[in-house]
Amino acid sequence: MPVLLLLLVGTVVEIFVLIAIGSAIGVLPTIALVLVATVVGVMLLRREGTKALTAFRDKVRAGQPPQAEVLDGFLIAAAAVLIILPGFISDLLAIVLLFPPTRRVLRGRILKRVARRTPPEQQLFIIDAQP
Repeated sequence: MPVLLLLLVGTVVEIFVLIAIGSAIGVLPTIALVLVATVVGVMLLRREGTKALTAFRDKVRAGQPPQAEVLDGFLIAAAAVLIILPGFISDLLAIVLLFPPTRRVLRGRILKRVARRTPPEQQLFIIDAQP
């Protein structure tokens, strides 16, 4: 239920922002901005996705656990979904997820949270995500 509510609120906020920007600068410039943000996001998605896949492959070949690389892949996939959704807020969130420094911070927080919630005997493969 909370996820459905979050999606509903997010959709309403996206529509409100699109209408507000559209009324301030016009319909065609608003559509153009959404398209430009999507194109920039797709370019970043391709670049960061390739980097994450290469890093994952290198870790596996080196025989090291690729937790950070797998988490990067999930964050990049989430960014891909956000880019597909029309709107400024979703595109902004996607670009934040695709930007390596912010993704590194988010990845570290997620791994710390997982480490706190995982019993010590099962923490064999939970390591620090910093490169």
